[in-house]
Amino acid sequence: MEIIDKINYLIKEKNLQKKDFVKMLQALEPKLKSTGEIPSEQTIYGYLNGKRELKVELIPYIAEVLEVDEQELFRFDIEYASEYNIRYSKDAREILELLYYTPKPMVEHIKAVLRRYKKSYEDGVKELQ
Repeated sequence: MEIIDKINYLIKEKNLQKKDFVKMLQALEPKLKSTGEIPSEQTIYGYLNGKRELKVELIPYIAEVLEVDEQELFRFDIEYASEYNIRYSKDAREILELLYYTPKPMVEHIKAVLRRYKKSYEDGVKELQ
């Protein structure tokens, strides 16, 4: 997972609209070293869409807007599966390959457990016992 994926994940997790995130970031008036200017809306959207390389000097401002410490932006241990994890996770691909060898009762058990996690996630519960 790239840092921009984590930023987009956190924006979504905090129920922010990207346009609100952009406005909040600009309100902090971060100045780019290369230009001495505050990045434009278009530039910030470029970062969020992966079309522009994120400037390191924006990290503290982004962390402030998202109300996380800077190190959190570099941690990629997202607790629950997301669309990103399902598509790109090496573990998820390995699990899918191993399912071929799994007996039917175990497949039924796995489905039941995953349905519980899905429901918990949809209900907004962050931890399952």
